[in-house]
This record gives sequence, C-alpha cells and structure tokens, in this order.
Amino acid sequence: MKTRIALIAHDKKKDDMILLAGQYRTYLATCDLVATGTTGGRLANELGLTVDRKHSGPFGGDLQIGSMLVQGEIDCVIFLRDPMTPQPHEPDINALVRACDVHNTPCATNVSSAHLVLSQLQLRAATA
Repeated sequence: MKTRIALIAHDKKKDDMILLAGQYRTYLATCDLVATGTTGGRLANELGLTVDRKHSGPFGGDLQIGSMLVQGEIDCVIFLRDPMTPQPHEPDINALVRACDVHNTPCATNVSSAHLVLSQLQLRAATA
C-alpha cells in the first residue's frame, strides 16, 4: 500500500513547501498525495506531482483532510504553518493538528520536522 501524505502550507510557507517537496520529489511521486487547494495546484504545476486537491484551507480544506485522517486515509501530515500571521480559520487548523495527536499520526509543522519525517519515510520505503 502506498503511503498517504497530506501536504498543507500557509501562504507565506508555500515556497518552502515547493522547495521541500522538490527535494523529495522522487519519493513523493510514489505516494498518494492530498493537499489543500493552492498548495496542491502548485505541487502539481511546478513539480508534476499527482495530488488529490481539496478546498483551500479557509474554505474547509483543512477539515476535509482532517476527516480523511480520522477515517484512517492519511498516514502523515506535513503542515507548514506560519506562526507569525493570524489565520481566519485557526479553529480548523487546531482541529486538524488535534486529530493528528488523537489518532497518533505524524504531523510536521515546520521545514526541519518535515525533513525528519520525510527522510524517515523515504528510508523506510527504500528498505521495504
């Protein structure tokens, strides 16, 4: 079964997400990817990745991904958050991160933790 990864990035972190995903592009191409609207569009257009795009975060995309996670359809969340900019949908963001904690799902919220998670997943896939 393919690893199912959710990729989400706030506006000021979208460039970081593209750089990160570019570094793991070969591995990510072997995964089932889901992303919020704009992030997913950029991943598809700029990196050629196949992405199941949900709504933009403020329009319910975080909640859609959270629902998938609760149903056991997400193995890992990479959510590059912008801690310095207030988000109008902060309750949805908190609900998604809480769902990760409740369901013991890895959730990386910055580039450093995302590298740790993705490098470990990549290594695990290479030795499987």
